[in-house]
Amino acid sequence: MDWNTGAPVRLLQYWTQLWGYIGYRSFCLIFFLSLLFFLLPHSSYATETFLVPLGPVAHEQKTHFFWATALTMVAILPVFVLVPVILIKYRRKKGKGIYAPKWESYGPLELIMWGVPFLVIFVLSFMLWRATSMLDPYKEIEGVVPPVKVQVVGLDWKWLFIYPELKIATVGELVVPVHTPVSMILTSDTVMQSFWIAALAGQIYVMPGMTTRLNFIATKNGKTQGENTQYTGKGFTEQKFDVLIKSEEDFQDWVAQVRTNGITLDPQTYKRLAMRSTRKEMQKQLATPQMPSNALYFTLSDPQLFQSIVMRYHSGKPLSMEEQPGTVKFGQGEEKTEGAQP
Repeated sequence: MDWNTGAPVRLLQYWTQLWGYIGYRSFCLIFFLSLLFFLLPHSSYATETFLVPLGPVAHEQKTHFFWATALTMVAILPVFVLVPVILIKYRRKKGKGIYAPKWESYGPLELIMWGVPFLVIFVLSFMLWRATSMLDPYKEIEGVVPPVKVQVVGLDWKWLFIYPELKIATVGELVVPVHTPVSMILTSDTVMQSFWIAALAGQIYVMPGMTTRLNFIATKNGKTQGENTQYTGKGFTEQKFDVLIKSEEDFQDWVAQVRTNGITLDPQTYKRLAMRSTRKEMQKQLATPQMPSNALYFTLSDPQLFQSIVMRYHSGKPLSMEEQPGTVKFGQGEEKTEGAQP
């Protein structure tokens, strides 16, 4: 079959003219400036990405990301360079193109074509294994001071942070002291959710009746944001929270402020908090004038609240729809104390 190659040849001629007009140096400059624009963090989201890390976990993620990108370019950039070269050199044009019908294979070239990608994959696999072992979320971080313990409960559509040793709790705001390890234990009292603080720690899932762990440490004062990355319904986009990294003195002042301005987190208050609502909607119901506009403060009446949330799914009896947070009927029926969803 005789293919009509007139249009592709004309297109290639236009491309050659355009290449000569722009120039090799100008093209490289535009390419690398565009690459920097997309890779470097912008001020609007700089504190919400691992590209501007606030701790060693996010810093290791950033290092792994750039190494993976650089090694991948070893295999990708030659493709972008050689494709136009081959098109020009072997194009179908009388007297210009090179015709090599008997060229089937070339040993050194085959070795490069298969060997380089193999080495890239091998190195990336080793780096991924090393980074995964180093960033194990269950591995406790050793510090000069004891870790701050935080219990996290995923609700629709907000996160509840319990500081059991300090006997306080918050919604919409997580505050940790700088240079102090943070040891988290997480669960959900509704559907499966995904907890993530990009600038500090990796992502980890939470499920009802189960617990997961996350350990991190902040090495810089600052502010970032955490969120739920697992879609959970109409309020999913608002399930975010501020993360404040303070000095030890400022952290203790914040604890005192929560104790002074917080309301008691008793079973009745938790039942209202666990209903399907965003933090803003719950702010209108529970907030006092002394609380900030983006957070709720509580004092604990039951230090075993987190354990009771987890264990009520392990009694062997199913929960009714009125007893299960995340359902439309939650809190509308008579209150029951026993039962679990298998």
